[in-house]
Amino acid sequence: MRMTLSAATTAALTLCLTSSPALAALDDGVLGDLLNAGKPDTSTQANPDGADRAAAEDEAAPSSAALPGNETTASAPTNVPAHIGGRFSEPFSEPTLVVDGKEVQTEDRCMQREDGTLSCKPAAGTVANLGDGRFVYLNALEGTENVELSIVAEFGEVTVNDQSRVLTLDADDTPSWKKPTPNDGGANPNGNDSETIARGLPGVPNGILSTADNTAKNDGALFCADVVFLADGSMMAVGGTDYYTEPGVDGLPVGVVELEGLKSSRIFDPQSNTWTQSGDMTFGRWYPTLVTLADGDVFVASGVTKLLKPVYPEEPLNSGRNVAQTETYDLDTGSWSDNGEAAQRSLPLFPRLHLLPNGQVYYNAGGQAFNPFGQAYDQALWNIVAAYDPDTQQWTDLGYAGLPLKFNEIGLKELTSTVNITNANPEQATSLIGDLVGTTVSNPTAAIQQLTDTPVDARVLERTIGSGMRGSTFSAMLPLRPDENGGYHEAEFLTAGGVPTYVTVGSPGGYLPVSSSRIDTVEVNDDEMSYSSRLTGPLSRPRWYSYSVVMPDDSVMIFSGGDRDGVVLPGLEGAIREAERFDPETETWQVMASAHRKRTYHNTAVLMPDGRVLIGGHSPINTAYASNINFDSIGLANYESRDPSFEIYTPPYAMRGDRPVIENAPTELETNGDTFTMTVSNPAVDQVMLIRRTATTHLVDGDQRAVELPVVSRSGNVLTVQMTANPAVLPAGQYMLFASFETEDGMRVPSISTPVGVAPNPAGQGEINQPEPAAQVVDSQDNDGLIGGLLSGDGLLDSDAAGDDVSPLMPITDLLSGVTSVIPGPQTLIDGAPEVGTELKNAGERAVGIGADTATGLPQAGKGLAQDLKDGAQPEATDAE
Repeated sequence: MRMTLSAATTAALTLCLTSSPALAALDDGVLGDLLNAGKPDTSTQANPDGADRAAAEDEAAPSSAALPGNETTASAPTNVPAHIGGRFSEPFSEPTLVVDGKEVQTEDRCMQREDGTLSCKPAAGTVANLGDGRFVYLNALEGTENVELSIVAEFGEVTVNDQSRVLTLDADDTPSWKKPTPNDGGANPNGNDSETIARGLPGVPNGILSTADNTAKNDGALFCADVVFLADGSMMAVGGTDYYTEPGVDGLPVGVVELEGLKSSRIFDPQSNTWTQSGDMTFGRWYPTLVTLADGDVFVASGVTKLLKPVYPEEPLNSGRNVAQTETYDLDTGSWSDNGEAAQRSLPLFPRLHLLPNGQVYYNAGGQAFNPFGQAYDQALWNIVAAYDPDTQQWTDLGYAGLPLKFNEIGLKELTSTVNITNANPEQATSLIGDLVGTTVSNPTAAIQQLTDTPVDARVLERTIGSGMRGSTFSAMLPLRPDENGGYHEAEFLTAGGVPTYVTVGSPGGYLPVSSSRIDTVEVNDDEMSYSSRLTGPLSRPRWYSYSVVMPDDSVMIFSGGDRDGVVLPGLEGAIREAERFDPETETWQVMASAHRKRTYHNTAVLMPDGRVLIGGHSPINTAYASNINFDSIGLANYESRDPSFEIYTPPYAMRGDRPVIENAPTELETNGDTFTMTVSNPAVDQVMLIRRTATTHLVDGDQRAVELPVVSRSGNVLTVQMTANPAVLPAGQYMLFASFETEDGMRVPSISTPVGVAPNPAGQGEINQPEPAAQVVDSQDNDGLIGGLLSGDGLLDSDAAGDDVSPLMPITDLLSGVTSVIPGPQTLIDGAPEVGTELKNAGERAVGIGADTATGLPQAGKGLAQDLKDGAQPEATDAE
């Protein structure tokens, strides 16, 4: 059951909060203590001289208060000193635009063409680090600025294929840009064979009552493709978007938009800056996820073939949900193959997938869901974490995300596969029953024993609400570390913020994000796997769609995002500009410096070779699914248009003068278990780490990994380092090699990286070579469980049980903050009202324009519709022709 607040209820709640001094003055009352318990304290992090901040905030308009009575803006900069919080560079963007065939120098985001439409610079909705100072990026939602009435009604007609760019930063960070060839990636040069609803129905021609075949300008968009680096350093983009209206009529500017997933895979060659076509998948996929396997092949899962109207006459059992079939790309042949029925799985869009050290692909119960209702009838299954074995081509259910329910240990490892409607067969059911009966007979109380592991402490409400699938959140694999035997048997995944399921199995997510943060752990020993989960300290505030970057100092940084879901109600979220840092030692978050620009949907962040972070993106859906209406003046996210700018974040360690230098290191390594030597400038270096170069979109990089390599000996400044023999720990590809040491004040200071190509051991043939675990890993959650907690007298409000003084009411205050943060402060509302009035007036004028265009086009469109209907009524004559 979902709770929805009516406008009247929201207003009453707001009045109650603003009229009560005890509630409005949050910093002084009991509620303030509850709200702030366990969260970073930024009140004393003032920076008197402001030297850590780059100059003026170009978008520092006041924002909505977190709660009534608090005029702190949602996007207000934090005053954290640079040596603590780092700093952001001034924004920079491509200096030119092509308008009516002419290149124009301009600082504007968009310029008007002769026909009245806008030409705009691309934003980095997808970005990849090419490793040599260059970054390839792809636009998102090309053409939203030309919507006059509603993106739902018009986008199938006004959108065009997305642009790509290569950004180069020289040694002084001076940027330059090049356009790849072809600039739009070149998918479907002959037009896409669209999967319209009418397709496959007897006697009905393809495209009837749709505009799928009227143009090739928008049926090969890079938008919504996932990207992955191949072993040779080239980048592959898989999937993408075919736009059209359905129903729709050729000649009319309005209809009902459809976004169809493409079967295409395209390869970008960094050497020649060119796109080429590779093999097509069996299924069209919009929002799929890619993971490189131990043998270098690429695994793809999920996506949807038709987003808004997922009806497939030729495959009716696949209707009403995302693509359950998985496929594998053969690196040698450039072709895709279906992995079979047992490899199917219902997953959210852009599912959070990672390669485990045993070679299996782990699903971490996260993804993109078009909240609050999602788009799949079987989306309750998204709450179950699982692993896919490429050798057996089967999934193993590991547990319910965030809770101590270990399905594979109680005979339910094939539960999800068995209830999959497209994999319904007696063999699968028999296999599940055999596992279940065997486990039940040997240990009939196993399930009950697992339930008693649920801790009873101050965070039980957070643990419950935060369990299950989390929408629009990152999933960062923490650095893989070897045990004493040199094996990698424990993988940890950090997730924070996002929108939870709110314990409603029918919903994949809600509207209001949370600040809750957790680490999910998978212990592996060959095919044996064990899942567990623990809460960490929370974020400083609820956060939607923040981008994570695993840093070479072992931390995780997050950037950008909003305080409400910008897909449910686009344009009504407040942007969050302050970065946050996760400390792996204390498992707490710290507020860092603030960016200049407001970046919510389709923002990006990528680690640079020198240890800094390139921040970009912001390509939101049109306001309330209408046209571009910008409420920035009253503190909401900036919806002027897509933001083509970038900023560079410099972390505190990159400002120090004592960073070690890698003076000599190999540029090529193999996963053969041998040692190699490297020379560093500082003999105090005690950690060597390989971090894979990032290719990312929509918070997703299935190949993101940092791997610590053991230093087995040293002689002065020369280190002898042990390479792993396991290609599932370091799949073939391009990496950045960092060396670091820990200072007396506890800061880990990494070097600038050197590039390293990792190749598979020629004699290994992709075999997973892992030594036995050095010791049994103990469950990181140390608690007495449900029964033990009650017997020991630990109560729900016992602060010792929480461990970090996190308020037991945090899930409630998170939701309260999300409800009230949309309300601007009085002065903000007064100051911003004139600009809002202008925005609404312009939107009304645009709506009148599209109405006139529709009326003008009706006669010609009627003729086309009549011809479509005639063709549909005479299929034999059409076929004979």
